[in-house]
Amino acid sequence: MTTALLRYQTDLLLRSQRWLAPLLLYAVFLVVGVRAGEPVLGALGFAAAALLPVTAWVVRICLGQEPAAARNVVAAAAGRQRAHVAAVLAAVACAAPLGAVAVLGVTAVSDLRGIGSAEALASGLLATTACVLTGAAVGTLTTRPLLRSQGWSLAALVLGSLLALVTSGSPAKYAVTGLITGARTATVTMPWAAALGALVLAAVAVAVSVRATAWRE
Repeated sequence: MTTALLRYQTDLLLRSQRWLAPLLLYAVFLVVGVRAGEPVLGALGFAAAALLPVTAWVVRICLGQEPAAARNVVAAAAGRQRAHVAAVLAAVACAAPLGAVAVLGVTAVSDLRGIGSAEALASGLLATTACVLTGAAVGTLTTRPLLRSQGWSLAALVLGSLLALVTSGSPAKYAVTGLITGARTATVTMPWAAALGALVLAAVAVAVSVRATAWRE
């Protein structure tokens, strides 16, 4: 049932073409912020950071893309909470490959400066994972059922994404800062702790949101 829900939510997202705007936004971020020949770790840090608000946006789309009638039918057939989780997973499943492709592309055009390509890829993928999961947490907490107003939801998403990138203790900030620092010192750090922390943060955010579906939907 979970696999079927995930396919359903992913198909809704792809057929709606609402994914196009976040994709274009991420492409603009990369074109403007990444230059060929710059230090690879700094470029990877920028690419990972830019994916955080994009992921939050995709999560917001997935959690609000169903008409109310369709959402009620799915909830009756599979359970409201499972359908909610499937929507978040579908968003993450769409954002994560985008980040992986960006890591490969950025690594290919950047200056390794004595850093092994495998090390750069691993560090970039871990930082991207941290930012994707942190973005998923932001997106989950800034839309239905916790926030129903479109205006307030969008404002909270933008503010939450910004805070997640600049606040001390944020897994995304820790991962991105590690890459930027590594670019200056030509040393590679693997942000395993950031990726794990982001996983815990995303799990807590989804749990809170799922819990809210029991009394807000």
